[in-house]
Amino acid sequence: MGIKHANNRESGALDPVPILSQEGLNQDDARPTVAHDEVFGDITEDGPNYRDVGWLGTSALMMKTQIGLGILSIPSAFHTLGLVPGLICLLVIGGITTWSDYIIGTFKLNHREVYGIDDAGGILFGRFGRELLGISFSLLAAIIVFLCASIRTLGRISWLAWVGVISLLAGVYVVTIAVSIQDRPSAAPRTNPQHEWKSDYQLYGKPSFTEAMSALSTMVFAYAGTPLFFPIAAEMRDPRHYTKAMLLCQSVATATYIIVGVIIYYYCGSYVASPALGSAGKTIKQIAYGLALPGLIVGATINAHVTGKYVFVRVLRGSRHLTANTVTHWATWLGLTFSAALLAYIIASAIPVFGSLVSLVGALLGTLQTFQPYGCFWLYDNWNAGKQERSLKWVLMVVWSSFVILSGTFLMIAGTYGSVIGVVDSYKASGGSAAFSCADNSNSV
Repeated sequence: MGIKHANNRESGALDPVPILSQEGLNQDDARPTVAHDEVFGDITEDGPNYRDVGWLGTSALMMKTQIGLGILSIPSAFHTLGLVPGLICLLVIGGITTWSDYIIGTFKLNHREVYGIDDAGGILFGRFGRELLGISFSLLAAIIVFLCASIRTLGRISWLAWVGVISLLAGVYVVTIAVSIQDRPSAAPRTNPQHEWKSDYQLYGKPSFTEAMSALSTMVFAYAGTPLFFPIAAEMRDPRHYTKAMLLCQSVATATYIIVGVIIYYYCGSYVASPALGSAGKTIKQIAYGLALPGLIVGATINAHVTGKYVFVRVLRGSRHLTANTVTHWATWLGLTFSAALLAYIIASAIPVFGSLVSLVGALLGTLQTFQPYGCFWLYDNWNAGKQERSLKWVLMVVWSSFVILSGTFLMIAGTYGSVIGVVDSYKASGGSAAFSCADNSNSV
């Protein structure tokens, strides 16, 4: 065939994309073959190269899937839980999801045919697992999808991820700086100007059970980009760099959540808005949304892209239409990305209460995509090793994996209950915004 491969099987790493030699041709269809991939099949020069994302581009894509709408609810979660419990819970959830992200890399190395979390679910639980994780992943991603996702390869939109990360962080940090230099939050009462306003932030909150579960679900949503790491890893040029890219992403995301959450809540106290961009008043809100809008669009782009690609790969897997520029290829791809965007619009418009929507999605879908499956993945790949030698490390990892599964299940049930109660209470208190309404729900003056 004339294909030069870099053999990394012995090291346990996935092979980088092979280099095409001058004489290399696919004997079946006379198309030059760039690589053969366990997921995409033969990748040819006259079709999209699905294995073309460098590790920095990978990290940027990961950051944009993690740092999105979730960050806008972190300050209000701190208000519910209190500053100290809020920080502890954020670090715990960040630690668990970082481990889950790491398991994605190891599971992908052991099962190279895996493209998305649905494939992994199919390996563990058969068709039921495939459909359960696949459908829940599609719904999760559809919540934050809007438009611009018709580019077929992640390699070509990885630069957009940098634009998205920078623009969203710019908008968030404008609000963070503004609340720290203003004399009071915009929503705080204007009393005697001679009396300095003091924030009523609390180190320890006194939430009810449902309020606490809803706040924790909000934090889970902030890390709900985890399942998208599967398809991102599948399109890496050299997946041996996956862990490095993932750790950079998680470090930046967690540090950003802490900085933004602590500063905005410290200065705003009970007058913090959700979304947080409304905490510094109307003018700053407009500036912040203007800066953050490209980031929100890029986040929707990546989610729509990956959601559409998930179904696209399942439908066309094993056929030449997956990697060739045929009418079937384009019609399927554009139809799926449009459907993902339409589904996102319907869901987001039907539940216009931002904070409650974020916590509901985090509880019902986020935990199922960031907690339970990864404990199952580790047990699946390592259970037989314990039959030969039950080392202390193996026992501890079994306990840890079981904890991740049980804690995720508890949070999914309790968080969903708390979020539903929150939606109902919100509508009882203020009537909320009507479904499919253009009314302002930014929670600021």
